[in-house]
Amino acid sequence: MTSPFPTTSRPASTPWSSPPRRRASPSTPTASTCWAAAPTAPEPRPRLAGTPRVGSPAMWLKRAAARVVLLDRQGRIFLVNAEDPIDPYKPAWWEIPGGGIDFGEDSATAAGRELYEETGIEDVEMGPVIWTQHVQFTFGGWNFDSHDRIHVAWCDGGDYRPRHLEALEAAAFLGARWWALDDLLASDEPVLPALLREHLPPILAGDLPGSPIDISPVPLD
Repeated sequence: MTSPFPTTSRPASTPWSSPPRRRASPSTPTASTCWAAAPTAPEPRPRLAGTPRVGSPAMWLKRAAARVVLLDRQGRIFLVNAEDPIDPYKPAWWEIPGGGIDFGEDSATAAGRELYEETGIEDVEMGPVIWTQHVQFTFGGWNFDSHDRIHVAWCDGGDYRPRHLEALEAAAFLGARWWALDDLLASDEPVLPALLREHLPPILAGDLPGSPIDISPVPLD
C-alpha cells in the first residue's frame, strides 16, 4: 500500500494518550524527597529492530515498491480509496494497488501479490513496467522513501475483496471502485500516483511506452 502524499504536504502527527501515573515507592522520589535524590540518567526504552530513531536519517524507510495500473476490458481503472488513520487533517485519496517488494521477488511477482492482498483480484494478465516514480511521503506516522515500479495489468473485472491486509492497511482502506476515464478526469478527488490523470489516457488507448516513463511528481534524485 501505498501510497500517502509527498512530503511537501503537512507531516502527519501521531496522537498519544496520557501516560499512566506511577505510584510512589521507596525507590521512586516524591516531590518532598526529590531534592535529596541523586540525579540518574533514564534508562533507554527498548527499540524494536528496524525501528528508526527520531531525528536520524534512518527514520526515512527506504524501499522498493511495485504497483499496478489494473484495467478491465471496458477500459476502466481499479482504484482503492484510502485515508491516513492517524491524521484526520489529511484528505482521503484514491490510489492504484501496490506495496513493498519482498526479498527475492521481482516487481511483477510483488505487484501480483500486493494486488491479491489488497483487492482479492488474482486472475490478471500482468503486463510490463510502464512507469517509475521516486516519492517521499508520510503515512501512519512513518516516513517512506519509495522507488516504485508500476506495471499495467488487465482483467475481466472483479469485486473488492481484500485478503491478508496488514493492520495499518485495514484501518486505512475505505473501499474501492472501477473508474471510467471520463469520470476520473472530471473528478477533483486526490489520486496517487499524483500524475495518474496526465499519463493514463495513452495507456488506455493501448499506447504503451517502449521503456518506463518517470512520473515522479517532484524530482528527488
